[in-house]
Amino acid sequence: MKEYALYKADELLIIGTVEELAEFQKVKRETILFYATPTYQKRTTDKGLRVIRVD
Repeated sequence: MKEYALYKADELLIIGTVEELAEFQKVKRETILFYATPTYQKRTTDKGLRVIRVD
């Protein structure tokens, strides 16, 4: 199962599956996946949310 890390600026908020991150943020699964895209990263500042896949 794939795990992801959710950051806000330099602060690690949670590590878990897409579903766990979505529940934590109270958003849809698709929103978490969008946070991981280059498009989202270009639209937001470094202080925004970031989702990174953990291998």
